[in-house]
Amino acid sequence: MIADPAMARLYELARRLARAAIPILILGETGAGKELAAAAIHAFSARADGPFVSVNCAAIPEALAESELFGHARGAFSGAVAARPGHLEVASGGTLFLDEIGELSPAVQAKLLRALENGELTRVGETAPRTVDLRIVAATNRDLEREVTEGRFRSDLFFRLGSARLELPPLRDRPRDIALLARTVLDDACRRLERPPLALSIGAAVALFRHDWPGNVRELRHVIEYAAASAQDGASEIEIWHLPRTLAAVARRTRDTPGASPDEVR
Repeated sequence: MIADPAMARLYELARRLARAAIPILILGETGAGKELAAAAIHAFSARADGPFVSVNCAAIPEALAESELFGHARGAFSGAVAARPGHLEVASGGTLFLDEIGELSPAVQAKLLRALENGELTRVGETAPRTVDLRIVAATNRDLEREVTEGRFRSDLFFRLGSARLELPPLRDRPRDIALLARTVLDDACRRLERPPLALSIGAAVALFRHDWPGNVRELRHVIEYAAASAQDGASEIEIWHLPRTLAAVARRTRDTPGASPDEVR
């Protein structure tokens, strides 16, 4: 779902980078579509038939991060009643996507660097290394160069990951994508709700184009799904009052000076 020329060029670069085995670092605001870009890299690569494992590093408690990523032996710690492979082993033969990699502790970063450089890992509670064959795609919304300078992120891991970078522009800078995404998400939402297709009214279209989208694609999806669910039975269009209050207020303030043609989102 890409209409913006800058995003089209970025995905073409992703296609070329996917042919190599190098790690890739994806930069962008929260919700800008970093996981979708990582999945595209996997699909473009020679590893497309292997697993694609997505991990949100920010959602893993620090005390469990090592065992979650690298696995553990039986009895390695309280509650480890059975041996378990980590995400890196599960992703072997495919691609591991590490979202919010800046949240990992320095100790876990060191083990990840070893896996990148040597293709080996050691489960928690074991001493013998295991071989893994995977491609790592990492993402963050942090300024990792600043994190390195301030000692919160390992410089060697940053340089290993950051040799190939993709920087996703925020949705507010991609007006053509707003139109395409809104239409696609609205059609999908109507199908899931088992209701006839809905169009966007002029007022609703203005609201979408005027909004800054701090939550990017994720926020747009939630807004459209909410609007599709809130529209009355028998409605043919999404109206201003079907949108969240903040977006509706924007449309009412600017209804006489729309910044984009509503025909683009019909």
